Amino acid sequence: MALRLFRLGAASVRRRVAVLLAWVVVLVAAGIGAVALSGPTSDAFEIPGQESTTALDLIGERFGDEGGGASAQVVLEAPDGAVTDPAVAQRVAAVVQRLGQLPGVASASDPLDPQAPSVSPDQRAAYSTVTYAVPAPEITEDEREALLAAVEDARGAGLTAEVTGEAVLEPVHVGGPAEVVGVVVALVVLALTYGTLVAAGMNLLTAVVGVGIGAAGVTALTGFVELQSTTPILAVMLGLAVGIDYALFIVTRHRAELRAGRPVQEAAALAVGTAGSAVLAAGLTVVIALAGLAVVGIPFLTEMGLAAAATVVIAVLVALTLVPAALGLLGHRVLPRRERAGGGERRERGSFAGWARTVTTRRSVSLLAAVAALAVVALPVADMRTSLEQRPAQGSTQERAEAVLDERFGPGVSGPLLVLVDGEGAVERAAQVAQEVQGLDDVALVTPPRPSADGSAALLTVVPASGPASEETVQLVEDLRDQLAGSSPRAYVTGETAVSVDVSQTLDEALPVYLVLVVGLAVVLLVLVFRSLLVPLAGVLGFLLTVGASLGATTAVFQWGWLADLVRVESTGPLLSLTPILVIGILFGLAMDYQVFLVSRMHEAHAHGTPPREAVVTGFRQAAPVVVAAAAIMFSVFAGFVPAGDATIKSIAFALAVGILVDALVVRMVVMPAALALLGARAWWLPRWLRWLPVLDVEGSALERRAPAGEPAPVR
Repeated sequence: MALRLFRLGAASVRRRVAVLLAWVVVLVAAGIGAVALSGPTSDAFEIPGQESTTALDLIGERFGDEGGGASAQVVLEAPDGAVTDPAVAQRVAAVVQRLGQLPGVASASDPLDPQAPSVSPDQRAAYSTVTYAVPAPEITEDEREALLAAVEDARGAGLTAEVTGEAVLEPVHVGGPAEVVGVVVALVVLALTYGTLVAAGMNLLTAVVGVGIGAAGVTALTGFVELQSTTPILAVMLGLAVGIDYALFIVTRHRAELRAGRPVQEAAALAVGTAGSAVLAAGLTVVIALAGLAVVGIPFLTEMGLAAAATVVIAVLVALTLVPAALGLLGHRVLPRRERAGGGERRERGSFAGWARTVTTRRSVSLLAAVAALAVVALPVADMRTSLEQRPAQGSTQERAEAVLDERFGPGVSGPLLVLVDGEGAVERAAQVAQEVQGLDDVALVTPPRPSADGSAALLTVVPASGPASEETVQLVEDLRDQLAGSSPRAYVTGETAVSVDVSQTLDEALPVYLVLVVGLAVVLLVLVFRSLLVPLAGVLGFLLTVGASLGATTAVFQWGWLADLVRVESTGPLLSLTPILVIGILFGLAMDYQVFLVSRMHEAHAHGTPPREAVVTGFRQAAPVVVAAAAIMFSVFAGFVPAGDATIKSIAFALAVGILVDALVVRMVVMPAALALLGARAWWLPRWLRWLPVLDVEGSALERRAPAGEPAPVR
């Protein structure tokens, strides 16, 4: 592998102008494709084949596409008296009339309609359901502003007016101020690491090219496949982080070869053959982990994983081709000015070597202290709850609207359950169902059945007494299904709340399976890379510590509310159902990156005859500065999506930022060197019956044994 990558790097440097132009053409083509082919994204999380999703499809067939457009609930409350008082009712009617005439609105229900009233039991509040003709992602900013203006005018008419619902949610955007700050911090870290803005700028620019192609490709794909609205953000966040880091590893090795006196072309080719081998192995690990999300059988999760994996593939290709081409163009300018003339090797700073000696000398204490600290941080995981139902931001009109609904109508009105009875005799059976479910725990209200036009189906609404994300509502969904099991004609339980319950339970059940998959993959990969059994075991245990601490900290902040103001968490409650499984998949790939880059240098030193403990110190001294810089960059990129990030991506970005910090600074800087020092020579032991395994040369040993045929002439 190292020899092939050496030749690829040499060819990229030799034909550097052609390589640069080729990537520019790809970037422009991807951008044109994104503009010309992009389509709408979706905010719905549904799993085909589940009862709730099947029922929604049947409702669309039996009752027509009544729910095809986005909706919002405009909540109106009378400051004094009842909304049914003649004077107040007149103002309510005027508000509803205006809502129905807003741009993009298909209909606005009349809360005072005697046939279908939506007035609170105390008659102090009512709400109108505003339905748009298009899904939420297609609602324009002007249409959203018009709705908010109508609500503001209703307040001026003497009513307490608020609005909630998917129609008023801000669309997901990439590239806000906080994300830009993260990129700027990454540039500063690169400049400090390299000592020159030329190398730092080149590193960042090549990463931006890769993530630009990836993001544009995902955007173009939305014209053919309905992707989740968070998929492009996830792809950008991960692609930018790994793109910067992969280039960092190759540029760092290239600079080391230049200091050793090698010509530019040979230095770049050797960097791709050595560090590039580790980049390829690490990138493959991330791709397999993300693509492995397909095994859980959830389509939207598979799409998110594959889109992010494709962006990582592009980042690897950029690192192996565009980066060496750029290095060939820049020549010795990637070195600080004071190092360009002499080409001598820079004197190594002793801080990392001193740290490694301290950790390996006091290895037992260091290992126990690090493991104990991470175990404490992971404790909140025991109380972690997940849901697709996310609370609105504090102080927003959505929060105030839901507060009025909870107080006047009950907390369950914002998350009603639907029961569909489908088949011959559906109307009569639905009337019986209404009586049967009325006596279940946590049922606040059951509406009369509404038959379909042909009488083949009937729909009734069950309003829980608890909120959509409460454990009581989850139990009610299960109780309803138990009550209606075996019903003839068949009865289905659905609605947004039931969909959330189904998706959350499926994800929770898939999580252990996926965790076993990635842990097994880690063992196989590390056995192949290091030809050892104990190093993979230590690496996997370190990964589990990273995941535990990451999810523990996220639970404490986003669910318990600890330090919530510090990271601008706008509301607390159960974590988004996607967070644990996505965090495990992404952190697995990134943790294995650091494991490969750090331990491969230790393995290389040991293979050259260095005693076990000294090999740990030597490898640590060589690799740790780059790993720390890479972690600082990844942390800044992920953290940039937290303060002003979309509510869906915020907890994921926070968990990844914490996970990267923990993995790089505690697991790789303390746990791994201490564990390897304790194991000594046994760390590199491989049973005889496994020595048939192929050798993955991630350290470039083949390049040391013989010079590649057809080695290109040095570039002057």
